Amino acid sequence: MTEPLPTSPLSSSRLQKEDEFELLCALATVELPPERLERIANWNLSALDWSEFLRLAEHHGVLPLAARNLIELFCAEPGCVEQGRALPPEIERALRSAYEANLRRSLWFTAELARIMQHFERRELRAIPYKGPALAQSLYRDPGLRSFSDLDFLISSADFERAKQALAEIGYSPSVDVTPAVESASAERLWLRTGYERSFDGAAGKNLVELQWALLPRFYAVDLHLDGLRVEDLLRRAGRTVVAGYEMLCLSPEDSVLVLCLHAAKHLWTRLIWLSDIAETLRSQSRNQTVDYSLVFSQARALGIARILGVSFWLVKNVLQTELPKSAEEMIAADRRVPVLGCEFAERLAGGAAYDFESTEYFRLILKLRERRRDRWRYLWRLVWTPGLGDVAAVRLPEALFPLYRIVRIGRLIGKCF
Repeated sequence: MTEPLPTSPLSSSRLQKEDEFELLCALATVELPPERLERIANWNLSALDWSEFLRLAEHHGVLPLAARNLIELFCAEPGCVEQGRALPPEIERALRSAYEANLRRSLWFTAELARIMQHFERRELRAIPYKGPALAQSLYRDPGLRSFSDLDFLISSADFERAKQALAEIGYSPSVDVTPAVESASAERLWLRTGYERSFDGAAGKNLVELQWALLPRFYAVDLHLDGLRVEDLLRRAGRTVVAGYEMLCLSPEDSVLVLCLHAAKHLWTRLIWLSDIAETLRSQSRNQTVDYSLVFSQARALGIARILGVSFWLVKNVLQTELPKSAEEMIAADRRVPVLGCEFAERLAGGAAYDFESTEYFRLILKLRERRRDRWRYLWRLVWTPGLGDVAAVRLPEALFPLYRIVRIGRLIGKCF
């Protein structure tokens, strides 16, 4: 018998300074159900700190979504001005400006996505664009509703060099923030084995494109190759979609759920937009009845990431107040630690927690998300023995001495502990 779920930390009475976050959670959805519409319509707007609301919305990546919903509710409803429920004029202007600015940026990225994908096709490179414009169209159905700052492509590690060259042909070069650490071919080969992504700069700015040959760095100890979650497997199962009038690959419905949950967990669910992505994926797939949840959960259990999916679903339900499919509810109920961890991460999310992703605190929290003891031990082992970009940048070694980077790694970890 499983213990009852704890009460959502966001459902109790809140201090005034927290009201802005609660309103943001209520607005972070594409379609507002009737009961939520009524709740928001009766919100005491005069008690809000609007500057804090706008700051939080920007930080959590849901400002365009919140702006659209607020404008439609308070600026389009007949009689709202007479009833004193209109937005302050300066706030309405700020919200409209934020949505329009994001729409312009999104349209530029969408056009750039099509240009890159067409060039990849000419070079016979298979890549899956995910997040960014692909999600904006498939889940949000409006390029202005999801904010993003780069384009992410999943590619096979065997194709990395060709994809890098193809990007160079259209004006992209490895990010200057990363290049010094992997400037040699040997260091880059090391990073292909232990890392998972490279960023690229373009004429329009820095870090505009990311090539990812794995979903997570090796030290996370999620052995994707054991249960069909290598990028090569994702490419094999990929479907097709149309973005900006151009047909391209997309993740299968089952892979979308797993990939978005892993991505959010890697960042410890610190932004609402990642929960919104998962919620909209579940809602969209549930509506279309195309997702095979039994396959999703069997893969999650085989990989030892069932707890990660459980916490992701718990947060979607309790933070965003989103109704879940029965199968997702069962995933939550299957692990007694999920509600406890969900409460912890919900409170951290509401408190605006930030993490140093190379800190002992971050490593400790990731460890708690693994349900199997053997995975926790493998995670600790790889954490200690797997060099990262920081280790390569700290000490430059010839390729013959690359095994010594493990010693560099241990030394740097000890330094972080003390």
